Amino acid sequence: MATGATTSASSTTNVMLAIHEKKTVQMDLYRPLRQFIAFNYSEREAQTLEDDLDAVKDLRSTIERNSGNPSDPATSRRDVLQSYFRALCVMESRFPISPDKDQINTVTFTWYDAFKPKQKALQQSIHLEKAAVLFNLGAVHSQIGLGYDRSTVDGRKMASHAFIAAAGAFAFLKENVASKASVGSSTTVDLTVECVGMLERLMLAQAQECVFENTIAKGSTPGVCAKISRQVGIFYEEALAALNVAPLSQHFEKGWISHVQLKAAQFYAEACYRYGLELHDKEEIAEEIARLKSGISALTEVKKSSKGAAAQLLDAIAKLEGNMTRNLDRAVKENDRVYLMRVPSPGSLPPLPAFSLVKPMPMNDVLDASKERLFASLVPDNSAKALSRYTEMVDEVIRTQAEKLQQASELTRVRLREMDLPDSILALEGHNSLPQDLKEDIEAVQISGGPAGLEAELQQLRDLRRVNQEMLVQTEELLQKESREDGQFRGQFGTRWTRPQSSTLTKNLQDRLNRFAANLKQAADSDERIERSVKDHYALMSILDRHPIESALPSLSRPMMSLDANEDAVVGALKQSLRQLETLGAQRAALEDMLKEMKRKDDILPKLMTSVGSTEDLFRKEISKYDHICEDIAQNIEAQEQLLLHIQAHNDEFSAIFNIEDYKASREKSYKQIRSAISKYQEIKENINEGLKFYVTLQDAITNVKQQCSDFVMTRSMQCREMIEDVQRQVAGLSFQDNKNTSTYPSYPSAGQPQQVPRTNPMQQPQLPDVNNFPRPSHPQAPYYRPPEQPATGGYSQPQPSYGVQQPSPYHMPPAHGGTPYPSQAAPQAGPEYGQPPYSNWQAPQYYNGQGQQPGSFPRPPYSAPSPYPPHQGGYYRPQ
Repeated sequence: MATGATTSASSTTNVMLAIHEKKTVQMDLYRPLRQFIAFNYSEREAQTLEDDLDAVKDLRSTIERNSGNPSDPATSRRDVLQSYFRALCVMESRFPISPDKDQINTVTFTWYDAFKPKQKALQQSIHLEKAAVLFNLGAVHSQIGLGYDRSTVDGRKMASHAFIAAAGAFAFLKENVASKASVGSSTTVDLTVECVGMLERLMLAQAQECVFENTIAKGSTPGVCAKISRQVGIFYEEALAALNVAPLSQHFEKGWISHVQLKAAQFYAEACYRYGLELHDKEEIAEEIARLKSGISALTEVKKSSKGAAAQLLDAIAKLEGNMTRNLDRAVKENDRVYLMRVPSPGSLPPLPAFSLVKPMPMNDVLDASKERLFASLVPDNSAKALSRYTEMVDEVIRTQAEKLQQASELTRVRLREMDLPDSILALEGHNSLPQDLKEDIEAVQISGGPAGLEAELQQLRDLRRVNQEMLVQTEELLQKESREDGQFRGQFGTRWTRPQSSTLTKNLQDRLNRFAANLKQAADSDERIERSVKDHYALMSILDRHPIESALPSLSRPMMSLDANEDAVVGALKQSLRQLETLGAQRAALEDMLKEMKRKDDILPKLMTSVGSTEDLFRKEISKYDHICEDIAQNIEAQEQLLLHIQAHNDEFSAIFNIEDYKASREKSYKQIRSAISKYQEIKENINEGLKFYVTLQDAITNVKQQCSDFVMTRSMQCREMIEDVQRQVAGLSFQDNKNTSTYPSYPSAGQPQQVPRTNPMQQPQLPDVNNFPRPSHPQAPYYRPPEQPATGGYSQPQPSYGVQQPSPYHMPPAHGGTPYPSQAAPQAGPEYGQPPYSNWQAPQYYNGQGQQPGSFPRPPYSAPSPYPPHQGGYYRPQ
């Protein structure tokens, strides 16, 4: 494996990657080059260039010695690689190394793949040698960057500079050498344009990451940190995109891909976290919530594929996720209690801003061989300059012709769109089509059940409302039964029955039950409006249930009467012209590929080196190779112009016969109807979802109050038993000696003040009820009923739905109380109104997408399953 995941001396430094160098084998460059000089020039010239030949030999030997198992320091290896690459550039213009018998055909370069060491490339081409040297130069720079202590500011600066240099080496390889090195029959994946491009983005990501760490260290604002962090994530995302497609998808170990994937998600989430801090300071709480949820969703998703990742990276992600979760909880609470903002969906948010502070280091100066004196006497410098001038001539030809081809293709697209072709021909044949955005919206509606599925969801609303109503009635009956029993004993015992009346203790509980009843009534009214809306608009929405939806579009029909019966001829001529236009487009694509292939293979260096005439004459002869392609391009463009004129004439005749304008108007009317149906369906669907969440949350609140009522009744039952025992003792005239001066009857405490009741052996009185007939509590002794403090409750509202604009939910959320068993006598305070839609998770093309709970997953009655909507996500009901 040619990668390394390591850290600096600081245990807090994030994990980064370095690239191992490619391996090679020993080879003899000295003898073949010397023989070429002696044969083509003279033995004297070969003797003169002995020092230059030895220098090249020493450079190659040093690289061979450090190949795979380097012994020299990284900086020394970097200098050797740069010197050897410049020497190779000089040699390229002087020594034609190739399989040709008239050139140097005894030199074979061998290099192994850096990531799959068992794969190797063998070429008789100096381009492979140059590409491998550049790759190793980038790898050494990455190792230098990883060697710095990134726990310090200066260490991070130097590491960032080294990663930038590595990116520069890989970028230079991609743009100048990689395609030439891939021409040979024997190649390796690590030298492909795709691979070195991926490594360039990876090195830029690590360089920007160092900048981000320094930005955090010097205390920059959250907004600046968010922009820099987002750019780190973008670089990692670009590297990950290359790793996930051929030829790299099967070439790297899973641990490598997991590392890049985790980094991409980590810095996207980091940007969300930092941006959220800035939003919080600006009191833009709704967007803060959406950004934090999007970032947390990305981290949750990426942890599923974290196998093989470094423990330090997983720890950093866990810490970040914890910070984001705390901020999210805080923002949700503040929004629910103070701001009452509507939380947008992640898809509606603009992309996070990004700011790049790194770019590949230009390597032209470092690798410029124009000042090298190696073999200077062998070939004049003007030969190298002449080759550069010819390359510029070829580039100008390619650029000019490519622009002509692109303009011709764009002209075709615009003209056909103006004539509504080929859509009108397809419509005549019954192949109607929808705009892509409209088609996607319809698919989303049909996947969620469509209008036909609304009845089932309405039934869920009815069932949930019924369950809540039944629970409310049962709770009220508990209190009523206890109150009746208390009244019976009060009438029987008179003044001896001294405990507080039930009505004075259950006022708050009864008030809450009354509010729940009012909530249910208002919700029932909202349900009725939803059902009425479904009924009133079902005819409009039914179009969305069609399969396929294109069947709802108008068809282009033939005229009822034809004067000359030439409709088929007109349609046939138009189809034929469109097929010809398509053929011309395919020809243009082939011509552009041919131009690029010619440029890739165009190497006049051997001819330039052996030419004895004028270089201008050679250039004119060589550049003429492109003349026939340029002529083909000109003919193709001219033929297209003429064909478009014919198509325009045919289309005018076609439009007149088939009344195309009326068809277009009818089609646009259908599009408008479909869009209106989608809008109405989405509005109703959102209201139903709010209703479902309202009832589930209300069920939890009623369950809580019902439990409090049960506890109250049990406590009162125990008090009743103890009081009956005391009354029996009093009637029998038995009391303790130390209570002779006290009151005859016990005084029961007020709410919140428990009192121990003395016990005696009561005398049985036939007129008193038997205490053994009263239910005994499960616990041995419970305190008297104590109404605790009651938290503030929310107010409720009921907006009327209006289908012209987006309306708040027709539901309001009931207040809830928790933490203490019973409510106090404190008056409720005004609170927020329920009317916000549910929070939804982020969805996007770059990254990361969470699925919310679907309404269809609510359990059927009696709905005993746990609520899928936690109170802090469903509305303004919040248990304290």
